[in-house]
Amino acid sequence: MIEITICGRGGQGGVTLAKLIATTYFLRDKYVQAFGVYAAERSGAPLQAFVRIDDQEITNHNQVREPDHIIVLDPTLITPGLAAAMKPGGWVIVNTQDPPEALQEHFAGLHVATVDATSIAVKNGLGTRAVPIVNTTMSGAIGKVFDLPIDDLLAGLDHLQFGGPNTISAREAYDCVQTATLSGKVAKLKRVQSNGKIPGLLDDDLGGMPKIRTGSWATRKPERQRLTPPCNDGCPAGNDVRGFVEAVGKEDYDQALAILLETSPLPGICGRVCPAPCMDACNRIEYDESVNIREIERYAADHGTLPSPTKPWRKENIAVVGSGPAGLSAAYHLAKLGYHVNLFEGEKELGGVLRTGIPEYRLPRDVLGDEITFILQHGVKAHCGCFLSRGDLLALTHTYAAVFAATGLRDSRTIDLGSGDSKSIMQGIDFLDRVRRRDVRLDGKSVIVIGGGNTAIDAARSALRVGAHHVEIVYRRTQAQMPAIREEIEEALDEGIKIHELVSPIQLDDVGARPTLTCQRMKLGEPDASGRPRPIPDTSEGAQFDMDCDCVMLALGQTQDISILPEGSEISDGKSLLGLSGAPMFVGGDFATNEGTVTAAIGSGRKAALHIHRTLTGEDLFPPPAEPVAASDQITTHVFSHEPRREGGMINAHDRRRSFTEVRVGYRDNPAEHAAVEEAQRCFSCGVCNTCDRCLEYCPEGILLRDGDAYRFDYDYCKGCGVCATECPRGVIYMSQL
Repeated sequence: MIEITICGRGGQGGVTLAKLIATTYFLRDKYVQAFGVYAAERSGAPLQAFVRIDDQEITNHNQVREPDHIIVLDPTLITPGLAAAMKPGGWVIVNTQDPPEALQEHFAGLHVATVDATSIAVKNGLGTRAVPIVNTTMSGAIGKVFDLPIDDLLAGLDHLQFGGPNTISAREAYDCVQTATLSGKVAKLKRVQSNGKIPGLLDDDLGGMPKIRTGSWATRKPERQRLTPPCNDGCPAGNDVRGFVEAVGKEDYDQALAILLETSPLPGICGRVCPAPCMDACNRIEYDESVNIREIERYAADHGTLPSPTKPWRKENIAVVGSGPAGLSAAYHLAKLGYHVNLFEGEKELGGVLRTGIPEYRLPRDVLGDEITFILQHGVKAHCGCFLSRGDLLALTHTYAAVFAATGLRDSRTIDLGSGDSKSIMQGIDFLDRVRRRDVRLDGKSVIVIGGGNTAIDAARSALRVGAHHVEIVYRRTQAQMPAIREEIEEALDEGIKIHELVSPIQLDDVGARPTLTCQRMKLGEPDASGRPRPIPDTSEGAQFDMDCDCVMLALGQTQDISILPEGSEISDGKSLLGLSGAPMFVGGDFATNEGTVTAAIGSGRKAALHIHRTLTGEDLFPPPAEPVAASDQITTHVFSHEPRREGGMINAHDRRRSFTEVRVGYRDNPAEHAAVEEAQRCFSCGVCNTCDRCLEYCPEGILLRDGDAYRFDYDYCKGCGVCATECPRGVIYMSQL
């Protein structure tokens, strides 16, 4: 990429010169970019314009910091250090009567070209001696220095409808420009001790600030804030969603994974099975489509490099009971805090519901295994096959410094269908575990699944994969009200599963040759406690009907098995249980909150770890209260381009309905497209500055100053016009009344 900085004064045509250069290269099939600090372009005022030229599409929209070449339209703008940030081998092209050697003091060791563009322009009627318009004249000199054929240069002028004296001036400058490589060493920019003021566009070295401190005229002033991105606010795990998405957009996958691992040890799992409330909260959904955060998280987990695990260093030992997402999260965060953690699991393998309740076509076992292994590498000791009784749990409180119970929802809800313990009925969660263990087949059978959550969808889709001929789901509310993940519902429909909405089962008759399920059609009534319209029976004729089947699966959710807790205990997330004589005990995950998602359980486990740490040490590591959430009306959407959301790849429905191969294959890179990066770059970065420089470019007074990776206002001269706040795309700058 070639980057050029043009230094001039308002009225000389510096911004147009940038467009002329860019147009000439554009006509040579290059990607180009040209822009200026428009708001500072007042007659005689110093300004800058920038040009970028590349063989690839240009995505950097910031001002040029380290140019390859510098073009100076007014020699009075030459200052010490002007070329100090230049890349090696570039040209300094100056509008001056002097030969290049006269600039030895400022540009030692550099390639320098000079041309008296002012005299040429004035002679040909382009402006006046006081305000010469030197853009087309300088384009001729630049073309010669950059080895551009004169015909290419003139084609650029013609494309922008510059003819007559402009063409004559360009030709003359092309022929008379002087070039030289000056002797000596390139001057390095000396670091000046800060006096509390950052040099700005209109400081002494560029013409000086006005004598009148115009900031006293203001009735309001711009200030900066950091808001909470709605995706961050919507993530139950507490992830810095905006942060890891930005890192993927910069192709820094290791950083993206590191950001995720600060709050969640299971990014590869969440990138596959999370219902993605962050995507529902995304402000971009009101502009075109939400950012595909779940696929980006999966990509970061699959492509980032895991950091080295930490090892325990504290003396305390802590017991975690249950190795589902809450238990794994708590164990991970406690281990990172230096504690020795012992993880107890009743099954033969770790994972809890992640292993027993989520089918392999959604969550491959190698992904689950790799993320559990990473947690164990932090010094966590696993004890599998340990179903604990109430007495066992109480004993742990006398052995460990603290106990965290996250045994999940172990009791399945049921419904009375008047058939007693019919062999035709099975629990969906038990069926999924049997599918995992490969000890169930439903070849040629017709299956009805009752329920509308993820377990219902998973059971129905798994039934197809173990041979069922026909699978139907009945749900007493509408399909739109089903709590299952939207994409999972759509995939089930694609695979041929039929959903009967507003249908409630009444009775199962399995006395005859084949079971018959009698159902009642429903309609929506007044809202219930959840705020959703309550389903009530439809009393019209024919509202009851029969459905033949071979098997009925109940997927109505699960409840806590509180018999494990000692008497007198109370269930609460992150607080000590009462009635124990030993160490403090905490509960979390679905066992405490019944929220029912992997992401919420991960967040609950992390909070429990922080509660335990605070209880044992007194140190509070909880994050401070969040800033207000960035609302959609705070985003300046017109500065963004409409782009459709990029979806990850997927196996077609015909091939997947009989296979447990992972259905979603995620983003796949190819030479023409890096889908994850491009999707991440759709992020608005709501409420968080990403140094886009729009405020800097549009400030009409030049009083908004760059301070490294941050910005500051010079309130001595700010008149409070509010242009910076209006142009900030992300709601970071706002105006306060004085």
